[in-house]
Amino acid sequence: MLSADDNNSKNYRENKKLAMRTPQIFRYFVLSILLVFSSYTLSQEPVRIAFMDPLTGAFASIGNSGLKQLQFAADYLYNSKGGILGGRMIEIVPLDNKQSPTESQLQFRRAVSGGIQYIFQGNGSAVANALNDAINRHNRRNPGQEVMQVNYSAVDPILTEENCSFWHFRWDAHANMKLNILTDYIAANEGINSVYIIGQDYSFGQVVSDTSIELLRQKRPDIKIAGNEFHPIGQVKDFTPYVTKIVASGADAVITGNYGADMVSLARSIIDNGLDIPIYTFYAAYDGITATLGEDGKDRIRLIHNETSNPIPTEQRKEFYRAFKAANPNNDVTQPRITNALMMIVQAMEETQSTDPYDVGLALEDMRFTTIGGDEVWMRGEDHQVFQSLHISVHTDEGVEFDADNSGFGLYTEYSVPLEETIVPVNECRMRRPRR
Repeated sequence: MLSADDNNSKNYRENKKLAMRTPQIFRYFVLSILLVFSSYTLSQEPVRIAFMDPLTGAFASIGNSGLKQLQFAADYLYNSKGGILGGRMIEIVPLDNKQSPTESQLQFRRAVSGGIQYIFQGNGSAVANALNDAINRHNRRNPGQEVMQVNYSAVDPILTEENCSFWHFRWDAHANMKLNILTDYIAANEGINSVYIIGQDYSFGQVVSDTSIELLRQKRPDIKIAGNEFHPIGQVKDFTPYVTKIVASGADAVITGNYGADMVSLARSIIDNGLDIPIYTFYAAYDGITATLGEDGKDRIRLIHNETSNPIPTEQRKEFYRAFKAANPNNDVTQPRITNALMMIVQAMEETQSTDPYDVGLALEDMRFTTIGGDEVWMRGEDHQVFQSLHISVHTDEGVEFDADNSGFGLYTEYSVPLEETIVPVNECRMRRPRR
């Protein structure tokens, strides 16, 4: 048997051991609480996505229109339903690049300093190319902090050809794809024997010019190029001198890639000068352009685009349009591909349970997706170029359920090409794939 002194000694030693272990147990307890709390906090942090486009200046109308569409899509499709990834909201962060490559570099650094890893950008291929360079440089130097470029509208082919990048995904058909369809349509019109090309003097405008000339030469070598003219981007207020040249040339049709303020001003000068020939465009609708054209543009203006305009093929897309219009009565859903891009990215995040652009990028490659309009979309993995059906629509007030600019006029789809017929070969893309 132990004596009283032995018992006291044993109790002392056990109490001492317990006392020595208590701080360690407490530390483990505190650490486990912090881990649980930090995990909960992360799960509640918003997924921040930047929208970088001109929000001031000559092209502010299209930039702000796109911003409203992205914000609405995030709220309507996800935030109002509890968010994504188990309760995380999507936060859209506006960044005004003023349509400037230099300003875009500054705004990119701002986005990175804020921890943003997804940047939507679409207006201006010169801007898109500058952003592509900045993102590639940043991602090489900062593994684990990569940024994805979500290109919803910049259509210079080079972005998915020579300058293709794992971190760049394009949700619009590039210029050559669109012009291939548009020149098929023009070539089939036997009443067109001469064409005048006018465009903005930068990379996209030059692609439209060069590709139009080459494709028309192949398809209708008898069609004469009556004129081929460039103008400074965002600087011409009155296009009357240019339209006067078009009239004097005797051209049977016009091709232009103008957008934003330049398309509004060109349209106004065309109407004012009574130019009564078909005009084939990329962006001659919405944001004040449709209202400017009005009755004078009926059956004369045609536009190539993805997603049908009127008639809308699904009730789901109609409901989306109505809800957007109720929230934004002075705006229209002008670029459904913004919604397509967001939905595909969210699907990739949910599939991977990750917001890491590397994981999401892998999930996006060769993704097949059905839009709210019922259209199939394929994101080709080799060059990150999207493919879906393309359509040519006419400016009219007939058969238009969803008009533009509250004008009573809108786009009615009269010619469609299925996804399979829009596919072009991979061209000069030698993608450097990151390693993890």
